[in-house]
Amino acid sequence: MSGARILVCDDDPQIRRALALILRDAGYEVLLAASAQEALDRAAVAGPHLAIVDLVLPDQHGIEVCRQLREWSEMPILVLSAIDEEQTKVEALHRGADDYVTKPFGPGELVARVEAALRRAGRDPSEPRIEVDGLIVDLAAHAVFVDGAEVHLTPTEFSLLRVLVLNRGLLITHGQLLTEVWGPQYADATPVLRTHIANLRSKLGPLERGRRLIRTDSGIGYRFSA
Repeated sequence: MSGARILVCDDDPQIRRALALILRDAGYEVLLAASAQEALDRAAVAGPHLAIVDLVLPDQHGIEVCRQLREWSEMPILVLSAIDEEQTKVEALHRGADDYVTKPFGPGELVARVEAALRRAGRDPSEPRIEVDGLIVDLAAHAVFVDGAEVHLTPTEFSLLRVLVLNRGLLITHGQLLTEVWGPQYADATPVLRTHIANLRSKLGPLERGRRLIRTDSGIGYRFSA
C-alpha cells in the first residue's frame, strides 16, 4: 500500500527521525507526534492508515493511546517499545494493538511488519459474503455482523476470522494461521495468536459462547465449526 499515511508516536526525537527516514524511503507518508495527545489529535484530523506507538510517553501510557484509537478506528496499530515483557505485550494486544515490535529494531523487519499489517487491513471486492448461524462475514466490505448487530474487529482479528470461515470445518494449525496472517517469520508466535483468538471470541459474544464457533484443538490449532 505505497503512499499510505503512517502516524508515528514516540517521545524520542532521534527515533522519530529514524522512523520517518525508514518509512519515507519505503514510500509512505509519515505523520509525527511526540505525545499521546498530539498523536490522538493528528489521528483524528489526518486519518492515517496505520499507527506506530511507543509505550513510554510524557502524558499517557501508549497502551491507553491504543485503547482510545481503537474506540473509533479500525486501522492497524503497531506498538514499538523497549519493554520486552510478555505481560505488557499481551495487555497491548488486548487493548487494540495488532503487532508488537521491541527496540532496537531492524529497518527491514519494521517495514515488513508495516506492509503485513496494511495487507491484512486491505479489501478485495471479489471476496464473498459468508452467513452461518447468525454470523455474517462480509469479506469484501470488511464487515462482521452478529445477530444483526455490527461487530468492530481489528484488522488482525478480521484476518483470523477470514481464514477460519473460508476453511470452515477444517483444522488450521497454529503455524498455518500465524503464517497466513502474520507471515512465515511468525510461525512460532503461538502466545500472540492465542491472545488475538481470545479477543475475537470475546467480540463474537453470546454467539460464540453459546455455539462455540471457534473450536480449539489443544496444542494443535483451531477450526471454525458453526
